[in-house]
This record gives sequence, C-alpha cells and structure tokens, in this order.
Amino acid sequence: MNIQGLQKLTLLDFPGRMACTLFTAGCDLRCPFCHNSRLVIHPPKETEYSEEDILSFLEKRKGILDGVAITGGEPLMQPDIFEFIMKIREKGYRIKLDTNGTFPDKLKKIVDAGLVDYVAMDVKASKANYPPAVGIGGYDISKVDESIHYLLENHVDYEFRTTVVNEFHDNESIEELGKWIKGAKRHYIQAFKDSGELIGFGLTEVSKADMLGFRNIMLKYVDECELRGV
Repeated sequence: MNIQGLQKLTLLDFPGRMACTLFTAGCDLRCPFCHNSRLVIHPPKETEYSEEDILSFLEKRKGILDGVAITGGEPLMQPDIFEFIMKIREKGYRIKLDTNGTFPDKLKKIVDAGLVDYVAMDVKASKANYPPAVGIGGYDISKVDESIHYLLENHVDYEFRTTVVNEFHDNESIEELGKWIKGAKRHYIQAFKDSGELIGFGLTEVSKADMLGFRNIMLKYVDECELRGV
C-alpha cells in the first residue's frame, strides 16, 4: 500500500461514524477539478505511512474510532488493497471506500466478501461529458457504468457524488446524469473550490442557486439529493 496521508479524526467522511481517513497515492483519471493533484499526477513512490504504522495507530484507537475511510487518489489501484482492508476489518473497524468506479471487478470482490460497509462513488458527469470531465479524450465509460449498476443493485450501502463546475455541468447534463443513476439511494452535489493545486485551469464555481436547481432535477431520479460544501 502506498499511503500518503492520514487524517486522524473525521466526523464528516464516514456517515454516522467517528473515523479516520487514509489517502492512497495514484489515480487512473485526470479530472481537471481534482483537488488532490499531488496524489494523482506525480504520486511519491515511497509510502509516507507503512501498513504497520496504520495498523498500530488503529490498534491504539480502538474504542475511540469505529470507522476507517479509505480514499485517494483511487484506492482500488493499490495491488494489495483487498488484503489491507482485511487486516483493518480484523481489528473490528467499519470501512468506507471511496472510488471512481473504474475497477468494478475489484469493487465487487471487496463488497461481496463483506469487507466494506459503505461505498462512495464519484460520478463525474453525464455520459457525453465524461471524457473532458476525467481529462481523457475518448474515455470509455463502460467500467464506470458497470460499477454504477452494481451499486444500484444494493449489495452495500452507498452514495453517488458529483463535483460540479460550470464547464462540465448544466441543467441538461444533470438531467442526463440523473437518468444514468436513476433509482439511486442518495446523491450528493459537491461544490467545486479552487485549492490552488488543481490538475486543470480555467474552471469556475457553480452558484448555490444553480446547485439548488441541479438538486431539484436530481430529485426526479434519486431518493435523496443534498448539497455539500456550500
């Protein structure tokens, strides 16, 4: 595991849990609005935290923390992610996994083994806008689509989430996104903030009024839709 960050306490990243957050290095996408560009473009080859560091930390926090959120980058890129999650699970922790949905086989393996309790999957944009939204021309969305449909089958508790920017999201594209994830339990529309370390340039924030409009559109297709970061 290449772990480059540890947030020792979060009340936000894992719904209903007092958790820590682990940040893994590397991602297969190049979303221009990504705020974790350091973990994506040139991820350090040497891990900042060893598995032993993390497992020792979790051992000491038993009874204080009850959840671990694993994010990135893209955690499912890690070759030993399955074994690592098993080790955390053996310590009695609940686990939330963040993913971009591009590794459906790994996602299914981990969920079907009962190793995660909650999955948060990014759905970057409508199907038509996916290539520019992930920074890869001609991007094939088939694996993302496979992950979406798997989660819609309710194998595990989950959410979909979309960070919105004016350049990739408007009422029409949000309508198409809603149709894509129709029947989902919950969807979060996340505000874009320029961290100063983005992959792309020239992106602009969506107004709160427009985000509320997006929410109204999504509520035609999903059970719950809320705004984050506004």
